[in-house]
Amino acid sequence: MATVDVLNSAGEKVSETHLSDEIFKTPINTSVLHQVVRSQLVAKREGTAACKTRGMVKGSTKKLFRQKGTGNARAGSVKSPLRKGGGVIFGPSQRSYAIKVPKKVKKLALKMALSSKVEDNTIYVIDDFNLEDIKTQALVKVLKTLSLSDLLIVSDAEDTNLLLSSRNVSDIKVIKTEGLNVYDILKFKNLLLVESTIKNIEGRLS
Repeated sequence: MATVDVLNSAGEKVSETHLSDEIFKTPINTSVLHQVVRSQLVAKREGTAACKTRGMVKGSTKKLFRQKGTGNARAGSVKSPLRKGGGVIFGPSQRSYAIKVPKKVKKLALKMALSSKVEDNTIYVIDDFNLEDIKTQALVKVLKTLSLSDLLIVSDAEDTNLLLSSRNVSDIKVIKTEGLNVYDILKFKNLLLVESTIKNIEGRLS
């Protein structure tokens, strides 16, 4: 089992914790990670771009003028794509960009992402932030003490002080254990776990 130091908000080592090899020492397969990250990113696309075809445009279906004898090209409808205000040919329509990924693959990719942080020595554990108020400066001071930036923080409890204090810091994101995902883990250079989250993560992925 991998062993990681547990630090306090002053940057002092208070204990050690063990990380399960089943989760934090999973062989990394970049194609699996790519598949899951891609599915996460395309799921954010709304797919609402659309335009009206000639069947959707409101207007009369009456033939504009007789077929022969006017000198004009034949015209059947005011809704024709060739006329102003008519429908659009081959325009975009509403669609879903979602890519279905099996649950087992998502679970495996999450293990791989966590393992990559252990492999790169960019995973850290803190016992608690102990933020008494909603104050960005207090959080920045703690992270400066720990020498951490470009950071994903995983918290177990509904820590409002931590969440709101981090909103104005551009390179920090706070999520709960339930929201832990592959994209965020790989996006940020460092991963900081509140000690109580480790059991929940291992319980979720074991």
